[in-house]
Amino acid sequence: MAQSTPSPSARSSGIVMRSRSGSTYRFDPGALCLELLTTGGPGEFRHYERLHAPGDLAAWAERSRLTPTPALEVSDSEVAAARRLRDALFRVTTARALDESPDPADIATVNEAAAHPPLAPAIGPDGGPRWAGAADGTRLLATVARDAVDLLTGPFAHRIRMCSAENCALIYVDTSRPGRRRWCSMEHCGNRNKVRTLRARRSENH
Repeated sequence: MAQSTPSPSARSSGIVMRSRSGSTYRFDPGALCLELLTTGGPGEFRHYERLHAPGDLAAWAERSRLTPTPALEVSDSEVAAARRLRDALFRVTTARALDESPDPADIATVNEAAAHPPLAPAIGPDGGPRWAGAADGTRLLATVARDAVDLLTGPFAHRIRMCSAENCALIYVDTSRPGRRRWCSMEHCGNRNKVRTLRARRSENH
């Protein structure tokens, strides 16, 4: 999948998530744009909102697969723009996962964000990757939106999926070779499914 950043997948072990029970697990959605969806969402997912202030968006960037972490200067208006882009991406990718047509207004929101200049990659003094020039919230969102365009128009678009657990709405792109990934995380929803299946089998045998 084409990317517009130096190495957005170099740190791809996933974002640390916390379950309702308080346990933590790692969720790797497979794309930078899908990592943004872990900060909340529209409707009922507003309850999980994590983007309230400029520091929240900067903290998300640090947890994301962007490498290295950009030194961001974020305004309150850019935080609001991040929420708008995230909610649009949430609806667009959910529609794609359900094989439905996305709302044109949401597509327009993604395209509008992608039209801005993204974070500019450069080679650092040590020969490694760095970001050149201004690193603000608008450039960060442009980078995320362009990643979304790459995903939604690329070869893995048909592999955008929602976790198969009944009470989980996390979206991921299945980049595995067989294309059989069902869960947001094997250590969370996948493991819970194994436990339920085992208990069901034991009950049937008694």
